[in-house]
Amino acid sequence: MLNIALFGPPGAGKGTQSKLLLEKYNLTYISTGDMLREEIANQTDLGSEAKSIIEKGGLVPDEIIVQIIEKKVTMNLTSRGILFDGFPRTVVQAYILEGLLLKMNTKLTCMLSLEVPHDELVGRLLERAVLSGRSDDTIDVIKYRMQEYEDKTKPVINFYQEKGKYFPINGVGSVDDIFKMLCETIDNNYKQDYFNVVLLGKPGSGKGTQGEILASKHNLVYISTGKLLRKEIAADTEIGRIAKPFMDRGEIVPDELAIRVIEHKIERNPNAAGFVFKGFPRTIVQAYILDGLLRRLNSRVSCMLNLKLSTLEAIRRLNDRSKTDRKRLYDTSTEMILHRLEEYEKKTRPVIDNYKKQSVFYEIDGAGSEDAVNKRLEAAMQTAIKQLRG
Repeated sequence: MLNIALFGPPGAGKGTQSKLLLEKYNLTYISTGDMLREEIANQTDLGSEAKSIIEKGGLVPDEIIVQIIEKKVTMNLTSRGILFDGFPRTVVQAYILEGLLLKMNTKLTCMLSLEVPHDELVGRLLERAVLSGRSDDTIDVIKYRMQEYEDKTKPVINFYQEKGKYFPINGVGSVDDIFKMLCETIDNNYKQDYFNVVLLGKPGSGKGTQGEILASKHNLVYISTGKLLRKEIAADTEIGRIAKPFMDRGEIVPDELAIRVIEHKIERNPNAAGFVFKGFPRTIVQAYILDGLLRRLNSRVSCMLNLKLSTLEAIRRLNDRSKTDRKRLYDTSTEMILHRLEEYEKKTRPVIDNYKKQSVFYEIDGAGSEDAVNKRLEAAMQTAIKQLRG
């Protein structure tokens, strides 16, 4: 996960830069100031408790901060991580943040501090008071907030400097220039954290349908070697011409072709949160190949979902598909269907055993409606996510 604390005194421009960072990196936004104002607007108990403190420019007690953050942070795979704006503001809060992230089996990637001279800050805040009418931007409150920052918040810098996670950024200049510096710092210090799913099952088990649903729901990139190779065949590329006779017979194409189309798909999605591999790997050799491909990304298979389906049901589904516009050439022959099922049992069983040993294997009943199967897959995914994040 990419977890960033955006740091800096009042008026440093954290709100402006936060919006840009959220869009670029697809993060969950945690702004304690915004959340507190929302609690106040909704007249909640927490809001009432915090209101008088905020109006004086003081720091809200940690007990309140923790409660509103825990209400907000419900992480899932649609987000690559969290952007904290205005938190932590004290060393105590820095330790609280360590604990909150530890519960999610993750940690802070970096603290980015926008550095702006004092006079510039005061000018910005007074201007903001005129434009927005914020009651906490009067000159007296501004002075109080600045002193609070000096007394309580600056020690947080030392906390993260000792961990090698503190990075000062010049906060004076154009919005674009400051944003560029922030992104360069993030990219230089972030190690991508992918969530990778292998979806296996007999021909006819519904891997394609379910794989696309899972990928869309969890913001993952769907990789079907069969689909990619059929595109190559339709475009009459070199890869397509080599793959066509294998595909027509319902056989596994040479591994070097699968590697090329998978690598190309990964390269075209540098900002992916992870991948759903449908029908790959189908052999133990391909399992090792996938390990190698993911290792280049400093990643690995996060979970392997196996759709269990009886042979008779698989034959029935493939026969039904042969009567639709989704039919494959090998769906029209009972002999070829049986051959594919035999090939699957013989070559894919070692793959399943391989993932069982890695404790990432989940077996799901593939019988029933599309929605029923999807609910079972989703439950397995959530278990895998919790397992991965502790």
